Amino acid sequence: MSYLPYPPDRYDGATGETNAWIRADDTPGEISREGLTARYLATGETTGGDFGLYRWEMGPRRGGPDPHFHRSISESFYVLDGTVMLHDGNGWVEGHRGDFFHVPPGGVHGFRNETDAPASMLLLFTPGAPREDYFERVHTVGSMSPDDRDEFFARHDTFWVSR
Repeated sequence: MSYLPYPPDRYDGATGETNAWIRADDTPGEISREGLTARYLATGETTGGDFGLYRWEMGPRRGGPDPHFHRSISESFYVLDGTVMLHDGNGWVEGHRGDFFHVPPGGVHGFRNETDAPASMLLLFTPGAPREDYFERVHTVGSMSPDDRDEFFARHDTFWVSR
């Protein structure tokens, strides 16, 4: 059996460093609005661009993004609780607690909560793109001019498709 090689070393010290950090579970979410709480567990900035990890907590019947794709980042989802509808490029499928869904760059995807119960999941972006501005401002696109909206989505590597 062959395995992919490890990436090149990024640390060349002999004794290791004291540089780990923890985010406590009771840390308030960075976004809390209209049945949504988003917790920035690890951002591209805090991981040196390696990844971004976010906890997404949706209230009942909470919408989410329609089918779209990213050119430069992968996105993965891990359902923590409830039922999340996930678009896999062909249609909507149910994701349940413990289900994992990976979308490579270019893969069409979307998500939403269509149930009468809350749902939560982890979102993982690799590499660690600066998604925070997108999360904080996407709810304002309805008040943007068409040119500003197009620029906003292009800057945040989000390309919509009709499926």
